[in-house]
Amino acid sequence: MDVTKLPQLVRNAGRLNHVVQVLVRFGIAPWLQTIPADWIKRLCRTSSGEDIGDQSYEARIRLALTELGTTFIKIGQILSTRPDLIGPELAAELSKLQSGTPPDKPEVVLQTIESELGKPASEVFREFNADAFASGSIGQVHKAVLPDGTPVVVKVQHRGIEERVRNDLEILTELAHLAETYSKPLKQLRAIATAKEFRQTLENELDFSLEQRHQARFARNFADDPQVRVPAPFPDRSSRRVLTMELLSGVSLADRDQLRAAGFDLSDLASRGAEMFLQMVFRDGFYHADPHPGNLMVLDDRAIGLLDCGMVGRVDDDLREQIEDLLLAAIDQDAASLLDSVVRIGKVPATFDRDELKTDLLLFVDEYASLSIDDFDVSGALNRMMSIIRRHHVTLPPRVSLLIKMLVMLEGTAQQLTPDFSLAELLEPYRFQALKRRFSPVRIWRKLQTAQRDWTRLAEAFPGDVADIMNRFRRGSFNVHLEHQRLDSIVNRLVMGVLSSSLFVGSASLWSSKVEPIVFGASLPGAVGCGVAIYLGAQLIFAIRKSGNLRDDE
Repeated sequence: MDVTKLPQLVRNAGRLNHVVQVLVRFGIAPWLQTIPADWIKRLCRTSSGEDIGDQSYEARIRLALTELGTTFIKIGQILSTRPDLIGPELAAELSKLQSGTPPDKPEVVLQTIESELGKPASEVFREFNADAFASGSIGQVHKAVLPDGTPVVVKVQHRGIEERVRNDLEILTELAHLAETYSKPLKQLRAIATAKEFRQTLENELDFSLEQRHQARFARNFADDPQVRVPAPFPDRSSRRVLTMELLSGVSLADRDQLRAAGFDLSDLASRGAEMFLQMVFRDGFYHADPHPGNLMVLDDRAIGLLDCGMVGRVDDDLREQIEDLLLAAIDQDAASLLDSVVRIGKVPATFDRDELKTDLLLFVDEYASLSIDDFDVSGALNRMMSIIRRHHVTLPPRVSLLIKMLVMLEGTAQQLTPDFSLAELLEPYRFQALKRRFSPVRIWRKLQTAQRDWTRLAEAFPGDVADIMNRFRRGSFNVHLEHQRLDSIVNRLVMGVLSSSLFVGSASLWSSKVEPIVFGASLPGAVGCGVAIYLGAQLIFAIRKSGNLRDDE
């Protein structure tokens, strides 16, 4: 890597040094368990004083991300939605990450509001409490009152957080390039593509105007449902770094004791909350992707309030059909169809073994086929499926992984309210809706129209394409381009092997014939040639071992 071509790394040299130090310090922790010297162990502790060597591999990653701060905590939270990449165990550990940042000083908050809205807070609001009542990694929340007396909350982005996040993302991108170059496992995890995904997600979270649009869309989708409330945004008092929204009063779903004391039926709340999210997925194709208890609130009129709409997922018609295929194949215990659905949705590696994956899916289907709806564990089944997919290096699209993570979180949140909650029971009606939709005359007619357009375009283009090919044949300019995967490296190694062996044989012949000049009784050309041949052969063996050992087990 040419550092002179990476001015961002030079600009962030201090931060890069800190990142590497933390990663190395947490990465060597397994060795500490065999070192008897206590003073060495004391050097490798977290900022809170915990011994790194006593932590599991997954916990060490979580602790390292926590110590690196806001950006890396957010990255960990995003990674927790990708069990197909990192495995269910690490995904579950990273879901514990909590992002909190000390609030900005009141004068800083007031300056931010004035620079964003063009007016001081005293003119925008009748009352504004400059002391934040909550603070997260990206922004902090304040209570205020509009000139007409409407109580609101104002979310203000931390000063300088955007620049810090962007600098960390630049470092992460370059580390991803290094990881794919020098680490085979991380290359299989598509580190560069994943880093780009992180960048897009975090940049979206830095733009509060996107959350404002999400709130407006959720409000439209549930306009006819009085049991669902979304805080209404105030666009004229919002910007990219300031978001003003309606204040909802109620009890958080995270507080079971207070909910029970207020007389709410926890089982009813769990069912209504889960049904709300399933409607988002299967009815609207637009869902809240972070259903943890802190983002849900029970209002005084027993409606469920939906908070923090920054992270959302989308389900288009194609994805909905793919999910339905997967669901129907699992319910019908059809391993062959389940295999086809997984391969169609995901990206399979070049060394993919279809029969081996089918065998694992057969065992998966047999394990869950005998369970009743009440006993069916959706989270367990999804996590088991993710383990199988990861074992075979099948990569799912980010939007599929996000949906799976949302369903796992949804069942977990509902079971915190009532342990006997069954998400599978609520999913059962959607199976019949899927079947009904499959045989719907409207869907069949739409498919026929699409097929007719495709065949029409093919029929129109076919004569011209054939004529073009024939013209190229007549002119002698018809070329066929073939792409061979990894052929360049194979040819290079073959040439290197032939060259080094030929050089060694020739030089050995010169040495044995004592071709002059003679130095210390040996032929100098022969000795030099043998030395060069041995060096080239060693380089070739090193390159082969680095790319996958002498035997490629993939």
